[in-house]
Amino acid sequence: MTAKILVVDDEPDLEDLVRQTFRRQIKDGSIAFGFARDGVEALDFLAENRDFDMVVSDLNMPRMDGLTLLTKLQDQATRFSTVIVSAYGDMANIRAAMNRGAFDFLTKPIDFADFETTVRKTIAHVADLREARHRQAAAERAHASLSRYFSPNLALSLAADANALAPGGERREIATLFTDIAGFTPLVESLDPRELASLLSGYLEGMTEIVFAHEGTVAKIIGDAIHVLFGAPGDQPDAESRAIACALALDKRSEDYRLDWKARGVPLGVTRIGVHAGHAIVGNFGGGRLFDYTAYGDTINAAARLEAVNKQLGTRICVSAAAAERADGFLGRPVGDLVLRGRKEPMRVFEPLTPEESASRHTAAYARAFEKLEAGDPGVIAAFAALIGERPEDALAQYHLKRLLNGGVGTRIEMA
Repeated sequence: MTAKILVVDDEPDLEDLVRQTFRRQIKDGSIAFGFARDGVEALDFLAENRDFDMVVSDLNMPRMDGLTLLTKLQDQATRFSTVIVSAYGDMANIRAAMNRGAFDFLTKPIDFADFETTVRKTIAHVADLREARHRQAAAERAHASLSRYFSPNLALSLAADANALAPGGERREIATLFTDIAGFTPLVESLDPRELASLLSGYLEGMTEIVFAHEGTVAKIIGDAIHVLFGAPGDQPDAESRAIACALALDKRSEDYRLDWKARGVPLGVTRIGVHAGHAIVGNFGGGRLFDYTAYGDTINAAARLEAVNKQLGTRICVSAAAAERADGFLGRPVGDLVLRGRKEPMRVFEPLTPEESASRHTAAYARAFEKLEAGDPGVIAAFAALIGERPEDALAQYHLKRLLNGGVGTRIEMA
């Protein structure tokens, strides 16, 4: 690589002396020189030749002196470094030049051995500056990319560590959630593309903001569906609590958003959410060029199944016992012991509730009805019928009553 140096001096013999001193480096292409007679000519030269590494400038020149040139070059200090040349006794101007950003100085008459040493040192300094800028730019690009998936604080940390998300996976204990909008595919067909873009971008922006506020990791966004991880890539001892709190916040946000678009005449469906916890293989599975931080395993599949069963149950959020039991102060009501599609063993599932919902008379009445369901009490049908009479919009109570009236018994429920 050729180091390019601009020499700015009005002495007519200096160009020949420089070419003679550096004849070997010029011949082998390691150094190339440009020459200007004063600051005005130097600025014009640098405007046309933006790949120079170093400027060597005299202080005393006609039209524009070296100090004025330095002042005008200050905003370009990251492009090249400047060495100033002045009489040894002119220390006041040398100090002024250093204060204006000069990297080093030479005294007149020029000692060309010192000149060569200064050139080597300055070129090495420029290379270090450019490497630092390259690393900073790479970190900024990495941060911009990671910010799509991780909360801001975590993205900064990961961007600073080149090996934090190297390709490969590890087994981790995590909590995970899936979200999906009911009836979104047919809605897409009915919307103008610009309206769809506005709806979807607003929805995803609001939902990912909530995920990041709970320090979750967005593993995937596919259309309207979002897959979120807690406890990866960094440890989160309260991953289950975060996941459930995030699910409740996502539910509120999505309901507000749905009602807003409903008022505009767009029938946006409810957002369904499934939450589960357990072991998974987590990591960057994208290879060298493609970043794909995601998770695999039964825990992930079960969370996706929990999101899907909301459709049958009439609920909006389903949380597994594995997540609920590890969450601090979990509030919710039991749904049943669900046998999810593709599984043989039942999983106790809950519908999470806000503190206000949990403390309501209706929730207490539901708990008593569910106890009757567990015990096989013949009064269970009347109990669920009473719940619906009190609150007709309780979709989960409706589900249980319909199932009981169709001959269902107990809390074990085979899900299609």
